[in-house]
Parts: sequence; structure tokens; C-alpha cells
Amino acid sequence: MQTIPDMNWEAVTEHIARELRNYIVREAGKSGGVIGVSGGVDSAVTLLLTVRAIGAQNVHALILPSKTTPKEDLEDAFSVLELARVPKENIEVINIEPILESFEKNLGDLTKEERGNLAARVRMCILHQRAYRKNALVIGTGDKSELLLGYFTKYGDGGVDILPIGDLYKTQVRKLGVFLGLPERIAFKPSSPRLWPGQTAEGELGLSYEIADLILYSIFEMGIAPEKVPENLHIEKKYVDRVMELYKRSEHKRNPPKIIRVSRH
Repeated sequence: MQTIPDMNWEAVTEHIARELRNYIVREAGKSGGVIGVSGGVDSAVTLLLTVRAIGAQNVHALILPSKTTPKEDLEDAFSVLELARVPKENIEVINIEPILESFEKNLGDLTKEERGNLAARVRMCILHQRAYRKNALVIGTGDKSELLLGYFTKYGDGGVDILPIGDLYKTQVRKLGVFLGLPERIAFKPSSPRLWPGQTAEGELGLSYEIADLILYSIFEMGIAPEKVPENLHIEKKYVDRVMELYKRSEHKRNPPKIIRVSRH
């Protein structure tokens, strides 16, 4: 199968670290960054880039498990924190399950999707509270594939201050992770928000990230019309249709709230 073009990962790393440091320190006037570390590739790469940008002593990492968080994810999260040399006093583990149970007690039964989105929003509330306390910014972990496909929770994992890997596709993030020294078990771990048991990103999306990234790259980076992609890439039309459906359906997630204008300009 074709893949999207490789990049100079040293140059990419230096560029992201420089821009991230400039935004946190100069533009926002903050002294650090707060990151939710899940044990997945996106948060791992984001953590390593942020450490390069502002130093491990200025990074505050939170692990926010619930009852659906697998043990291996916790182990991988701690492994990445050790790799990044984040000081132990900068690492915090908060079990969000009691918070979710409190919501359920007051709101009634929740579907798995409702509970999952609630979990993402609870995590973001905690990250922002800690960021306020630390005079820091919340560093988001979303990648370009997730942003274009709308595979994130609005005002949950999407509610951040900056997205260091937001212009890298998922398959590129995996390669960058390997370059940065991530173990392959983390760099190539199947993506999942772990919002409910058995959830996988590719299962929900209906196609692999390898295929999705090829389609997205062709349309948004090369300017190929969607109807031309199946012929050009030898990819089934149903996959292109699915990608475009997800993109159009999630447009509201990528934009600020719409303002109904009444004033004249």
C-alpha cells in the first residue's frame, strides 16, 4: 500500500519545539505546560516534544484513568514519563471514576457514548484547573487525522490551548514517535480513546488510519478532488465517501461557535 511522504523528523522536531516554546513563554506569558498522558502514541509524542520545548521541569503530567483504562495503558504512560524524565513531583494520577459516578447518580443512566464524552470533558476540566494553578497552558494531543475526521470530543480532548502535532497525520506521528525513541509497542499501538470497553478508533471510523491518511493527504495536501481519489490511489470509493462524510459532519467541531450577525459592517 502507498504511504504519505516521509519528512525530515529532526527538522520537524526542532520546528515544533521552537514554535511551542515561543507560544507558551512569549505569546501566552506562561511558565509551563500541562499534558494528559494516556499511554498512547499521540500523548507520548506530544509529551516528548513539550519537554524539548520548555524542559521536563516545566511540564506537568496528569494520568486520568477510569474503570475502562487498561493496565497496560497505565504502564505505558509511566514508561513514557520515565523516557521524558519528567520529575516525579510533576506527575499526578487522578482516578476520574468517582467523578463520573457522581454525574451518573445525578443525571441518571448514561449511554456508553454519553459516558465516554463526559469522561473526556471531565479530564479537560481537570487539566485546565491544574494549568491555572501552575500558570501553564493545556497542551493538546490531537493529530491532523483526528481533527479532519472529527475524531475527538468537542470541549473535551478538543478543548486545549495549543496542538503541537495538529498538522501531522496519524501515520506521521507514529514515525515521529519512533524517531523520538518511543518503543514500538507504544508508537504502533492501535489508537483508542478508551472511553468504553473494546473501543478502537479504526473500528469506529470504519477504515484504517493508513487508508484514511492517504485519502486525507491526497485531498488536503495535494489538492486532488475527492471523486478522483479512488482512481488515483486505487482505493475503494466507499472509503473516500466515508472520509468525506466524517469530514463534513464534523465541520462544527473545527470552528468556533457561530455568531448570528445583526450588525452592519
